[in-house]
Amino acid sequence: MKIRPLHDRVVVRREEEEQTTAGGIVLPGSAKEKPNKGEIVAVGSGRVLDNGDIRPLDVKIGDIIVFGKYAGSDTIDVDGEELVILSESDIKAVVE
Repeated sequence: MKIRPLHDRVVVRREEEEQTTAGGIVLPGSAKEKPNKGEIVAVGSGRVLDNGDIRPLDVKIGDIIVFGKYAGSDTIDVDGEELVILSESDIKAVVE
């Protein structure tokens, strides 16, 4: 199944969660925080402005992004993979 986000939304595959901390402590599944970094797998056509024009997104497929800690509450399961749908405004930075 394919997914195509609408307007200014992007679909992101979260980075794998770390199993240990920097100090070497192994974290159980319930103690781990969801990562706030991921790869964009699909993008919408762009934001529709008040005058009807479409402003393209600043990100593209394949970009590694950082997003807000509480952003991405919309998760979906596509072909057994958990993906997150974000608005472009939820993206904080692009990792280069």
